[in-house]
Amino acid sequence: MTAPLLSLRGISKSYGQIHANQAIDLDVAPQSIHAILGENGAGKSTLMKLIYGVEQPDDGSVIWEGEPLSLASPAEARRKGIGMVFQHFSLFETLTVVENIQLVVPGSKADLKKRIQTLGREFALEVDPLAHVHTLSVGERQRVEIIRCLMTNPKLLILDEPTSVLPPQLVDKLFDTLRRLRDGGVSILFISHKLEEIRAICDRATILRSGRVTGDVDPREHDAHDLARMMIGRDMPPPMPAVQLSGGEKRLEIIGLDYRPDDPFAVPLSGINLQVRAGEILGIAGVSGNGQSELAALISGETVLRREQSDRILMMGKDVGRLDAAARRQLGFAFVPEDRLGRGAVPEMSLVLNSLLTAHPLNLLRHGLVDKAKATAFTNDCIRQYDVRTPGPDAEAGTLSGGNLQKFIVGREIMLAPKLLFVAQPTWGVDIGAASAVRNRLVALRNEGMAILVISEELEELFELSDSIQVLYHGRLSPPLVTRDTKPEEIGRYMIGAHPTPEKAHA
Repeated sequence: MTAPLLSLRGISKSYGQIHANQAIDLDVAPQSIHAILGENGAGKSTLMKLIYGVEQPDDGSVIWEGEPLSLASPAEARRKGIGMVFQHFSLFETLTVVENIQLVVPGSKADLKKRIQTLGREFALEVDPLAHVHTLSVGERQRVEIIRCLMTNPKLLILDEPTSVLPPQLVDKLFDTLRRLRDGGVSILFISHKLEEIRAICDRATILRSGRVTGDVDPREHDAHDLARMMIGRDMPPPMPAVQLSGGEKRLEIIGLDYRPDDPFAVPLSGINLQVRAGEILGIAGVSGNGQSELAALISGETVLRREQSDRILMMGKDVGRLDAAARRQLGFAFVPEDRLGRGAVPEMSLVLNSLLTAHPLNLLRHGLVDKAKATAFTNDCIRQYDVRTPGPDAEAGTLSGGNLQKFIVGREIMLAPKLLFVAQPTWGVDIGAASAVRNRLVALRNEGMAILVISEELEELFELSDSIQVLYHGRLSPPLVTRDTKPEEIGRYMIGAHPTPEKAHA
């Protein structure tokens, strides 16, 4: 048998009383695509950091190409031929795309710009090389990370949720690229919560639960239900059925909105029309970078309209175009942003203090001072109800895994009992069990009469959640399409600008 490219033997890593990895054994074969599966908090991210040199193991050994390996830094890992795309990206926001890549990849800006454009076209990962990172959406930043890794010519490429930025038509193209990389000698560690993707692209799958290896299988020999049960140790709950509702009051309405941002790298919005009624979930689909961030900022109140456009956005029947985020929340609006670190939560603050950021109106203050007991009780309720894996309410938000922090933020906003809930990327980076629980909760809230707007790049998620879907492409929204009468391929054509026939659109 061919010797493994990478072997881990007895790898363990602890942070205080938390045992992130316990006696992990793993073999990654040359020219293979190897999945790492597990719930949020199972130890996947820690294990990848150990392989990439971000962290060093407490015990165990790493063997690379038959030789013992001890990595002191990611730079050393890259020199050995190991590249990684993190779930939370490692980019300097004040630099351009090409400047970020130049920090890792040698070459002039002109040469690197051409290579970025070539790789973007080849892998369907287009991004403007001269755009500043702070202007990019989460999906666009992920593209930059993938391109940067490919430009280092790795022998082992670690990819965390690489398809989350792509419409269905381009996922197959990316998979073809990954297979070409594999056949050309590159091994790939592939982390995804989309189990059908694991079955389609991966040769092996190692399953982690509570920091330990609980299985090593050929995913092509198991269906998604079996893989999910191996991951979470139980059967998945069935999707929450949607109750047929009609005629609810309009909770959000945008009327003929045109918006041209001051930022030259931002996407202008043109002729935006949408409405969300009580007892309805409206989904917004689209490839990242087509105006989602700009639309979210206008709805959330982070961006306010000029006076002459102030009647274009209505919430609960009131003109909110010139109201800030706090004033909109007072009307019964709640918001989960796509960027959980920095906008959804403050990494250095405890979960209790992060609860207070938006939940302070829920009787968590007394005479203008924080009621610590009530704030802690609220936080503990959120942790319990939404299965947030954390040492406790005083843990810093930045110490949670991405999926657990997402569950906390979603839970915090739902617990506000808003009339209108806006969720951007509700389950981005969340494992299949937790994602199912979040989606079921959103459908239950919709059944109880809440109005919900969801922006997501996960088409499967939108089809499971939404009563109707609109697609955002180059700053323009498609007509609303009734979900039950629409196929994913139809939405995908809107996402790449190849509009379906008009009679398929349902106003």
